Order: sequence, then C-alpha cells, then structure tokens
Amino acid sequence: MSYRRLAALVATAAIAFAACTGGGATSAPSEAPPASEAPPASVAPSAAACTVGVSWNNFQQPRWAAFDEPGIQDTVEGGGGTYISADANLSTEQQLTDITTLLSQGANVLIVLAQDTTVIGPAVQLAKDAGVPVIAYDRLIEDPEVLYITFDNVGVGKAEAEAVLAAVPTGNYVLIKGDPGDPNASTFLPQGWDDAGLKTKVDAGEITILNMSGTNWPKDAGTYTDAWATETAQANMEAIIDKAVADGTPINAVLAENDSTALGVAAALTGKAYDPYPPVSGQDGDPANLNNVAKGLQYVDVWKQANQLGKAAGAAALALCAGGDMASLTLADGLVDPSVAPVAGLTAQPFTTPGGNTVSSFILQPTPLTAENLQLAIDGGQITKDALCAGVDAATAPPACQ
Repeated sequence: MSYRRLAALVATAAIAFAACTGGGATSAPSEAPPASEAPPASVAPSAAACTVGVSWNNFQQPRWAAFDEPGIQDTVEGGGGTYISADANLSTEQQLTDITTLLSQGANVLIVLAQDTTVIGPAVQLAKDAGVPVIAYDRLIEDPEVLYITFDNVGVGKAEAEAVLAAVPTGNYVLIKGDPGDPNASTFLPQGWDDAGLKTKVDAGEITILNMSGTNWPKDAGTYTDAWATETAQANMEAIIDKAVADGTPINAVLAENDSTALGVAAALTGKAYDPYPPVSGQDGDPANLNNVAKGLQYVDVWKQANQLGKAAGAAALALCAGGDMASLTLADGLVDPSVAPVAGLTAQPFTTPGGNTVSSFILQPTPLTAENLQLAIDGGQITKDALCAGVDAATAPPACQ
C-alpha cells in the first residue's frame, strides 16, 4: 500500500510516506463488501499474519503499561500477529508523527489512544486513505468509520457519584475533572454524575459546587486537569482548600474523575491536614489508589479491568486484519471475563457520539470498589494483598486486609 503526503500531520513540513506491504492487510474501504454481504467475524485470535500498531498517548498513567498493553500485545502475538507501538509522551504533535511511523512500518490496523481527540483527525484520515482500519481505544474519536472500544464511561461516572452521594447526600462538593481534550472528562463522566442525581441535588439546593467558574452546566462545574496530571490536580485542590478554609466553608466531598487526579486530591488533603477528611472518588483501579481505599484516603475506585479491555482490542484488531466488518464483529465467548462483558451482548453495537456520529463499539462494564469489596481486586489479579494492605491501620482495616 502507498501512503500520501499529508502536510497537516507536521506543521513545519509535509511528510512523505513510505510504501509498504504486509500479510493479512485489509483492502481499502471502497473494495470491502457491503456490511449486508460480509459474513459476521468472530473476534477471536487469528493465525493470519497481521501487524498491529498501537499509538499510546503516554505511559505516565500507570494502567497503560501495566495492564492495557499486556492485554493487547499478548492477544496479538498469541494469535500469530506482530505488535508494534509508540508512546507520544503527552505530545499531540509526536502522536501524529508516531502514527505516520507506525503506518510506514507496515501496520495493517491501528489502535489509537488519542492524546487530544479534537486534533487526531488528519492522522486517522491518513490511515483510512491507506486502507488501514482504526480502533479508538478508551477515548472516543468522532469518526463513523472508527471502531470504539472502551468501558462504559457514563457508567463509571454514575458509579463514582452514586457511591459518594450515598455517603454525603447533601453539602459542599468539589469537582476535579480530567483533561479538557478527552471526551471522557468533558462529557461522559459528568453525564454519569448527573445520571446519579448530582445536578438534581444542585438544582434543589441540597449540594453546592465550590469550584464553579460560571453558570453553564456542566461545562463550568469543576476544575479541569491538563493531561490528567497528579501534580496539577494536587495544585488545583490545594488552591480550592485554601479558599474554602479562608471562607470558612467546609468541603464535604470530592468527585475526582480518575485515579491520577484522585491521588492529587488525596495529597492535597493530607498535606494540609484537612479535617474531617471527605470522601473522594476515582477510577481505574491503580494499585496506589486501591491502597488509598484500604487506608480510607479514597472512598470509591471504579475498577476498569484494563487487561480485559486490551484483550478485546487485540482480538478485534486481528479480526479486522482478516477482513472482518466493524459492524458485525463478535467477541468470542469467554474472551473477556463475564463480569466486564458488554451488557448489550458480544456483537459490536452502534454508539451515538456527542457529535451525532454513529460508531460501532464494544463497551465493557466497570466494577466500583469500596473498602467493603476490595477482595475483588485481589481475586482479579489487579493487586496483591500485601500491596493493597501496606500501611493500613489494623484497627480500621477493611475486610480484605483482615
């Protein structure tokens, strides 16, 4: 296949794309049979040769390297394929270059965890022009020709808020959001919070959001955290604490969108010896955060079994390499743990995006963890008992640490 020059990928110069061929490459979209004529493809490892290129936005988030990547790589290589990858290290420009490189190295399918989904379009178009299918991994890409594989991010937000609202049904809340370029942070997680009743309680005067920047809900509700960085979340939370203390206003609960931001919140609260310590949410099931749940520094951690998501993406990539149609891909029975399998069933489902597009998707289910059910994380291999219970006070230890 040949790759066209695309100036938009690098601002300073047009990039020439090398020609390459690879076994098991899919045909260009115009050559593929209509969905109605294409037989359903089971998303199970294929023996056909296939090179799967993965563009990671960064490995600063612990879960990508620890859980997601092994799930993808083991599945691809176990099915006879070749795994290649690149880490953009939080750089949008580098990610665009990385995708170019992965294509020139012979990738027959791309899995993309976008650093900024609003500017990834030219790189996606490049792959499509070359007849290379694209999988949007964990973060939505607004393109009807891209397969979307993620967890139920609205459900994640709902689980976070349900847990915290049950503990603190009224009072003053702080909202710590993730990166503004990630639809999970700006759209799906806040929608889940609202589904759990947050906005209803705000409208009723039962909950006050301390860090509102305006009146536009949910855009102005809460503080965004560039790159989901723990240090940024900590600095933002420290400023919110200082203002609340100066105003004589208590902080009763904190909804942090993920584990890296939750770590920053916990560091700010403990660093300033804030008392009483409020319930804090998070998601991902990162070991440090699960340990914080055991210590009482985080109230709920919505566990996304990332290795299972990686397995689904790796298998989907192999099936697409073999010519499978996105709209009819089916997860092989037993491929992912039944506890996280899509509620809608094992066949790809249409998903309507915030931009009004319809994409084929596999959306897996998350598992909320509190002090009472941390044993699930041990049983699932997410963390060892020793790591979970390190530094936990025996007098207040959760059941999993007793």
